[in-house]
Amino acid sequence: MWIIPVLGLICGALLGSIISLQIPITYAKYLSIAVLASMDSVLGGSRSAIEGRFSSLVLLSGLVCNALAAAVLAYLGDRLGVDLYTAAIIVFGIRIFTNLSAIRHLLMAKYIKSYPQPSETAKNNMVKDILR
Repeated sequence: MWIIPVLGLICGALLGSIISLQIPITYAKYLSIAVLASMDSVLGGSRSAIEGRFSSLVLLSGLVCNALAAAVLAYLGDRLGVDLYTAAIIVFGIRIFTNLSAIRHLLMAKYIKSYPQPSETAKNNMVKDILR
């Protein structure tokens, strides 16, 4: 199950180290937001897969909508002379660390027998956090 993503990661890292691609500095903000939106979507998809409620439609729509919203926010900020992209970076950063924490807890509850199992209330709160 994990072999294809790991192979893709290795191939991407090798290609990235071999190919020299320079991004113009004017696009650096947009690229950083795109990377964060992608990481957020991948970690959210991983979390939902571990929880047993994965949907590829939700993953793809979240990736596209998050990236577009963040890019529009960054563009408007550039036009207004305000660093609005910082708001997107903060939000994506918080969501990434929240998903990582939830994934860690879910994996420990699944594979470590002595780890306390989450109660139904905690599971419902995790779902509510995602839907916010």
